[in-house]
Amino acid sequence: MNPMELANQADYQDLLQQLSGLLTEARQQAVRTVNTLLVQTYWQIGRRIVEEEQGGSLRAAYGERLLPQLAKDLTQRFGRGLSQRNLETMRQFYVAFRIPQTVAAELNSP
Repeated sequence: MNPMELANQADYQDLLQQLSGLLTEARQQAVRTVNTLLVQTYWQIGRRIVEEEQGGSLRAAYGERLLPQLAKDLTQRFGRGLSQRNLETMRQFYVAFRIPQTVAAELNSP
């Protein structure tokens, strides 16, 4: 290779490295954003389940049937990941972190 080709190759490698860094950072940020949104959504799902199950004996009996039916219907609409067990976990997540600021703080801690 002549000196000009070497310079062009070095410039190209530098550009490739810069673009790779931009793409890697963007992908990492996208994953963090999606994870944060999912955690917030799961907390909201848990909150709404807990609120629906509370409020007297009639609603308690309804609550026992709530999760299996929700799991069935949500799975039909959205696919895997919304099983009864996962909905129970979302409910427990809300109960453990009833204050939304706590969830946000936990997400942002290193």
